[in-house]
Amino acid sequence: MATHSFAGSNLYYAAGLYPEDRDTLLSGLQNAGMKVLRVWLDGQSETQKGTNIMPFPSLETTQVCNGVASCYNDTVLARLDDWFIPAHQHGIKLLISMHSYNALPGDIYGTTYGVTGFYEEPDAQAAFDARLKHVMNHVNHVLRKPWKELDQYIFGFEAENEAMIGIDGTGAYIRAHQQWQCDRARTIRSELGADRGILVMTGGESWVDESVQDGWLNCSALDVISLHAYSPGDYNTTFLQTYVQRAHAADKKLVMEEWGACYFDTDQNNCPSGDALPASTRGANLQAWAAEITAAGLPWLYWQVIPNPDPHWGGDYEIAVSTDPSWATLRAAALAALRAPAAFDFAAWVL
Repeated sequence: MATHSFAGSNLYYAAGLYPEDRDTLLSGLQNAGMKVLRVWLDGQSETQKGTNIMPFPSLETTQVCNGVASCYNDTVLARLDDWFIPAHQHGIKLLISMHSYNALPGDIYGTTYGVTGFYEEPDAQAAFDARLKHVMNHVNHVLRKPWKELDQYIFGFEAENEAMIGIDGTGAYIRAHQQWQCDRARTIRSELGADRGILVMTGGESWVDESVQDGWLNCSALDVISLHAYSPGDYNTTFLQTYVQRAHAADKKLVMEEWGACYFDTDQNNCPSGDALPASTRGANLQAWAAEITAAGLPWLYWQVIPNPDPHWGGDYEIAVSTDPSWATLRAAALAALRAPAAFDFAAWVL
C-alpha cells in the first residue's frame, strides 16, 4: 500500500498529569513524529512511575451506576477533556481505553459481580455497556460536543484493556468468552453510528496469538485488533506477517498497541527488577524490535513514554521523554515508522 505507518505511546495515568508535564510529553511525542496516545479511565491516587500527579477517582466509585448520569464521577473525563486541543495541536489523537482488567479485581465491578461474573452475568454486561455509553456521550467541556462526535481528536475507543487476561494463564477463558468482546464492540458501534471516523478496537491481550481470536476477526463491529506483546519472538517480522494476512482476509486492521524493551537484565517479558542492562544493549533491542514490527507493516504504540526521569520502578519498560539514554533510539524508530510502508491504511484516522 502507498500509505505509511506510524508510532505512538501509552500513558495509563495521563488524566493525572499537571499541565506542564502534559505539554512536555506532547512536545516530545510530536518531536518523535508519534501520532496516537492511549489513555485509560481508571482512578489513580499516588505518584506513578515517578510522575507527580493530580489524584483522580474511578469513574464509578461507590456503586455500579447502571446509566444514572448523576452517579458517575466524571473527574477523569473532565481531566481528559483538557487534553483534546493540546494533543491535536501536537498532531496527536487519543485512544480511549474505557476500563482495564488491571483495575477489575478491586473496583466496583469486581467487588459487585466477581471477576468472572463481570464477564458472564447479563446484569454486569448491561451495567458495563451503560458505562461505555456514558463515556462516549460525555460532553467535552471545552469543545462542547460529546466524545463520540470528536473524531478529529479521538483515534479509537476500546471497551477494556486486556480483557480477561488474569483468569487463567493459557488463554482458554478468553477463547471460551470471545463473544464478550464483540458484544461490547457492538455497544460502542451503536453509539458511534455508521460513520467510522472513530475506530472500535479490542484492547489487546497478553501476547500476539492470544490477542487475535477468530471471533473478533469475524465481528463486524470491530475495526482494529490490538496486539500486545513483550516477548521478542512476538516481534519477528515473518511471524507477524501471518497475522497481517489473517487480518486482511477478515477486512480488519492490526496495531501493535503495547510493546516495550525491558530496562533490566531479567527476561524481556518478565521485567520486575534486576540489574540495569547496558544502555547500548537496551538501545540495540529497541532498534531491532521496532524495526521488525515496522517491517511487518504494523503501526505501534510504545509502553510507555513518560514526561519525567524514569525511577526504574517494577515492570520497567518506560522511557523518559528527551532525557532518557534510550529516547534518541525510540525517537529514531518512531520517525522511521512514519517513512515505512504500512500493511493497513490508517490515513483517515491520523493527523
